[in-house]
Amino acid sequence: MTVHFIGAGPGAVDLITVRGRDLLARCPVCLYAGSIVPREMLDYCAPGTRRIDTAYLSLEEIDREYVRADRAGQDVARLHSGDLSVWSAVAEQMRRLDALGIDYTLTPGVPSFAAAAAALKRELTIPEVAQSLILTRVSGRASKMPERETLAHFGKTGATLAIHLAIHALDQIVHELSPLYGEDCPVAIVVHASWPQERIVRGTLADIAERMRAEPAERTALIFVGRSLEAENFRNSALYNADYQRRFRNRA
Repeated sequence: MTVHFIGAGPGAVDLITVRGRDLLARCPVCLYAGSIVPREMLDYCAPGTRRIDTAYLSLEEIDREYVRADRAGQDVARLHSGDLSVWSAVAEQMRRLDALGIDYTLTPGVPSFAAAAAALKRELTIPEVAQSLILTRVSGRASKMPERETLAHFGKTGATLAIHLAIHALDQIVHELSPLYGEDCPVAIVVHASWPQERIVRGTLADIAERMRAEPAERTALIFVGRSLEAENFRNSALYNADYQRRFRNRA
């Protein structure tokens, strides 16, 4: 028996990977985060699949479902939103499965920042403007940020920031980043990226808080801050320059 952790992607039902979809179809048990995974994703499960919504369960209760499936010799598809590598609460489950001696695999999902960038129709790494993307968040009830990981620290780099799980702290973000990026720095907020109700709010550090008050969002919003969001007159990458020599292009 194996527990298959699956990144469901950002929300759109067809943005799950082929591997994740096939695992859902194959496993007789599916545990899913019902508060953030669209129910339509469960249509990939086979008829008769035992489906358990973990939104109402504690970690200990989830453990009991794993043990029950292990005793029955049934593989489990454990469906999480987004990608498993960030803010997925998978690490604590894997630690407990190790203690129980239950095997598991991880199947990555399309991360929310990638879906949000696609919605914005932006590349986030622009030549000589921004070549780094920092994925971060602010402290919340579920977990606190380490003292060394602050918006002020990251903002000093000038890199593009993708701030997750922080729409409730927009005023704090504006206050901390305005002195570092300038009040005219572009900001884009993507709410429910890739979902049918997806919407985008654009502005600057000077006015984004007011714009969001006109169109409030309580959750499932990603905040981008950085000059790459509106860069236009930038130098082309050398990658496709006619005179650029590389391994796969033999030019005289």
